Amino acid sequence: MNYKIRLKDGTTQVIQIIATTFKKLKVWKLSFSGGKEIMLYKVGNQWLQRTEDYLEQQYVILIGAYIDGLDAR
Repeated sequence: MNYKIRLKDGTTQVIQIIATTFKKLKVWKLSFSGGKEIMLYKVGNQWLQRTEDYLEQQYVILIGAYIDGLDAR
């Protein structure tokens, strides 16, 4: 599914969020309109990203909270 997020600087970014499995772990693959892809995963109540992904932690937390809201629906 495609979602629009508003960044701190006021710009919007379109991201695609896909839930999938990676090495028996549920992960969320995010594809940004600029072509960058990252994977998020959740351990307990904390959202994390792969070590090779360099998304700022504040965005990891915010996007993770948004995904939690999607799962609650």
